[in-house]
Amino acid sequence: LAVCATPIGNLEDVTLRVLGALRGAEIVLCEDTRRTRLLLARYDIRANLVSYHEHNEAERTAEVLPRLREGALVALVSDAGLPAISDPGARLIAAAAAEELPVTVLPGPSAVETALVASGFLSDRYQFLGYLPRGEPALDALWVELGRWPHAAVAFESPQRLPKTLASLARALPDRPLAVCRELTNRF
Repeated sequence: LAVCATPIGNLEDVTLRVLGALRGAEIVLCEDTRRTRLLLARYDIRANLVSYHEHNEAERTAEVLPRLREGALVALVSDAGLPAISDPGARLIAAAAAEELPVTVLPGPSAVETALVASGFLSDRYQFLGYLPRGEPALDALWVELGRWPHAAVAFESPQRLPKTLASLARALPDRPLAVCRELTNRF
């Protein structure tokens, strides 16, 4: 199993190792075949794409494990960044590791570290929150927890919910420095 980090915006941010794994894979598991097809087309890679997302992760894991046992090279990608970091993949990685099947993680671009560095905040320690919870009570509880955390925190939030989330954060932690990053490597 080759766990492949994909570009977080600019298709030129893919690594040579990831391109090699995608070229050599018998199947490429991907969140959205349309998005992965754009990356593969950019590098003239033809691959057998199979959807692997939160709604079919359990079923696909059961289908793919026998292939891995037989020694097939399977590449796992998400739409952007590293699979299993707020994206599908952890279930397959854990299942392969539990069976002591080879798992290689091919690093690449990271929205978390890119945003942290771009923010200019001290980054010797930070907390990654993943996607923020929905609903005011859950957000309020998170803000209380973060009020005790003196270091940077990085979270993902949808553009539609961002204004409401920022207003909630400003009410709870008005003196907390804040940076909002989006489209970290896209030209737009």
